[in-house]
Amino acid sequence: MPQSQSAYTSFTTLLGTSGHIVSPAELQGLLLGRCCAGAGFSAEGWLEEAQDLFDEAVPSSLHAALLGLQEMVKAELTADSSISLTLLLPSDDESLEVRTTALGQWAQGFLSGFGGSIGNTEISKDVREILEDLISIAQIEVDEEEHEEGEMAYMEVSEYLRVVPLFLFTECGNYTPPKPDDAKDITPAVH
Repeated sequence: MPQSQSAYTSFTTLLGTSGHIVSPAELQGLLLGRCCAGAGFSAEGWLEEAQDLFDEAVPSSLHAALLGLQEMVKAELTADSSISLTLLLPSDDESLEVRTTALGQWAQGFLSGFGGSIGNTEISKDVREILEDLISIAQIEVDEEEHEEGEMAYMEVSEYLRVVPLFLFTECGNYTPPKPDDAKDITPAVH
């Protein structure tokens, strides 16, 4: 898990130094939501969608980081062996309140991305139930008095969020990886 912790910290620092207060968790949730709803992996589409969180065009100084995040997400979603995703969440060293807030932000971002990309596509009962779960997670709060139970709940919810996008991507993502033979069928243009 150190990779996700350092990625979260790096994104927090990068976003902060660019003068934008955007949650890395919400940013990744937005990206995953749009990909799982079938928006694909177009760099231009992702940067355009991300500007909603920035309330303006995404600064060019952040393009490489956002496109790197997209490549990480694409690799995890399209890998045959993926059983869970790396989430951009605060490290376990952070308070339960900070980590729980990030879970809610992640779910909110996911719902925004999914809702903005799914359009009028018919979704299954299973997908609807997952979206209802995500709506509940987006509204999650911490009860400071029940710390041990809160830690367990946090772990359960974060594990759920690691696997749910893979199911939704399979159900709704409409992604078909290119076949190796497709490259051979392309005839170069002669000028």
